Amino acid sequence: MTNLATDFGTVERAALPEQIAERILHMIKERQLRPGDKLPAERELAAMMNVGRPALREALRALAMMNVIEIRQGAGAYVTELETAQLVQHLDFVFSLSDTAILDLFDARKIVETGIIELAAQRITDDEITELQACLEESIQSMHDPELFLLADLELHTQITRAARNPILLRLMESIHQLGLASRRRTGHLPGVTEQSTADHQRIVDALANRDPVAARAAMLAHLENVEEKLKRLAEMNEGER
Repeated sequence: MTNLATDFGTVERAALPEQIAERILHMIKERQLRPGDKLPAERELAAMMNVGRPALREALRALAMMNVIEIRQGAGAYVTELETAQLVQHLDFVFSLSDTAILDLFDARKIVETGIIELAAQRITDDEITELQACLEESIQSMHDPELFLLADLELHTQITRAARNPILLRLMESIHQLGLASRRRTGHLPGVTEQSTADHQRIVDALANRDPVAARAAMLAHLENVEEKLKRLAEMNEGER
């Protein structure tokens, strides 16, 4: 690790806690702080950044709520493992406030997942198709249990990503899938979503079983657009109620 006293820099005394948090986040992004690293003691860190300890504490609490750092009683503050699942776990609250945020997610999914499934159709094995069919059966059996259906739905999309055999896309989809948990909880209760999704999933699995990249891409796009259409109607209804 480089010289932390220099790396943390100083922050003007009048700075808000957000600016302190932004500086620490910047150091993490630049790999000056890494998962598991311990931050300097509170008194030392406040002196390094030229800020008051109350403002520093507030910034550290905010970072802890984001799961970026962990404050250990009597041991100090540590950078977490920065796992995707932890970092995005509060986004269900964001989605609960904004239909637009979910629609933005679907824009991303339509771009990424249609490309992934094209690769999967060319690379998928017989064993992976069998696993997808088993996952599809779980979806059918859990159609009237929103939480179980959500998990089966997510697993099906995860299995498709694994079948694409691209580690970069797999990592990217870990983030999108975690966001998808929050959005699925928002959409799962909408009338007709589980029934439509199950039919869509059947077409997706059939296309993959036939090793047909064009049909697989079309089936995935149709699936995402079907759910997105339900969301748009929900957003319009919510807007009309305001």
